[in-house]
Amino acid sequence: MRAFLISALPACLIACAHAQSETALTEPQSIPPAEFTLTHELVADVSADRIKSDIESLVGFGTRHTLSDTISDTRGIGAARRWIEAEFKTISEGCKVPLEVVLVSDMISGEPRIPEPVQVVNVVAIQRGTLDPDRMVMMAGDIDSRVSDVMNYTDDSPGANDNASGMAGVLEAARVLCQHEFAGTIVYAGLSGEEQGLFGGKILADHALENGWRIKAVLNNDMIGNIEGVDGVIDNSTARVFSEATWVDETPEEARDRRFRGGEVDGASRNLARYIDKMADMFIPNLDVMMVYRLDRFRRGGHHRPFTEKRMPGVRIMETHENYNRQHQDLRTEDGVDYGDVIEGVDFEYAAKLTALNIATLANLAAAPPIPSGVEIEGAVSPDTKLSWTPATGVTASNLAGYKIYWRLTDQSQWQFSRFVGEVSDFTLENIVIDNYYFGVASVSIDGAESPVVFPGHAGSFGE
Repeated sequence: MRAFLISALPACLIACAHAQSETALTEPQSIPPAEFTLTHELVADVSADRIKSDIESLVGFGTRHTLSDTISDTRGIGAARRWIEAEFKTISEGCKVPLEVVLVSDMISGEPRIPEPVQVVNVVAIQRGTLDPDRMVMMAGDIDSRVSDVMNYTDDSPGANDNASGMAGVLEAARVLCQHEFAGTIVYAGLSGEEQGLFGGKILADHALENGWRIKAVLNNDMIGNIEGVDGVIDNSTARVFSEATWVDETPEEARDRRFRGGEVDGASRNLARYIDKMADMFIPNLDVMMVYRLDRFRRGGHHRPFTEKRMPGVRIMETHENYNRQHQDLRTEDGVDYGDVIEGVDFEYAAKLTALNIATLANLAAAPPIPSGVEIEGAVSPDTKLSWTPATGVTASNLAGYKIYWRLTDQSQWQFSRFVGEVSDFTLENIVIDNYYFGVASVSIDGAESPVVFPGHAGSFGE
């Protein structure tokens, strides 16, 4: 969906939208650039050939089933994750910002799809930020694969699109982004155990909480290489972004508050999806984002879910038209139809395009100042609307140019209107009636990188 964004008020509102802040600075505020220009260079650096090579390497392990061989150097999940670990370390050698490569794992057993003890191992590379290293954004792909029988760990399971494409995208993002410094930290994650119950994501989400990681965005890339749908549509110019509307563990008190103030379509994950849509419009030629207002595909799941269940904003990025003949299928031909997730079904240029979308998003998120916190709103029975927030201070905010207020009509999917208000902690929009719009606040860096828009109250909060 194309974003409709303006930096100045429409003519019909200019006369009535005089605004003031109780804490405005006495000197005029310098308006930052309209975009984070480095993004264009980053997008241009993405290589479809490197992504193809990585997918070929992952497919070459025969099967990457979670229960498969962990001893062999050439076949099975163990060989695959050791190759990913080695690849991250090789990438790090050429980085401006070296990657910290770690394994995050746990023993899983007694589960329907993991009945006997199995070590589920995630391979994670961390690119530390220069100003706010504990503020993190993550790109994730799945290591494991499967065939028709989810418990069949011996037969060949290439998993070329599901999900070598997503894992290859993560590796390519690390290659491109580690050549540059960012204010916040970027995490590149290869997650295991997805097909057996999202165990890799659960393990890493718990690890993040235990270690004080302030994860503000999880971009789960699961199948980003197929353009030929089972519905007969061939499409290399759109991508889907799935996002959940509200927190699944919302308390009764929070639900009541949301009922009267709004926010049922403005949770942090949903505004992260809007942000990704905006990145596509600004930086990725011939790519339009279809925002899907659902956690995932109908009655299905992905590896962003364990994070959103712990109030870490997350979305799923993937192709628009799936081909079920190439998903979770034994390799075979029946009635002239080829089944199986083989490399011939991957479009590498399309995978590169969706990887570029991730890179643009990660770069802007990491380059932006701290995401606004403590955002509140007031204006009941008033012609004016006042927003307030807790201003970021100290080293973590040393790249802050100021804040930007957004608003839209309540039936619109994207933010329509915006105004940069400077380095203040509150702002009043005069003669903009609170009842008629939804509102939010974003932070803006001195070089034009913006945070996602934060909707007031608990519903839209990205955390502290």
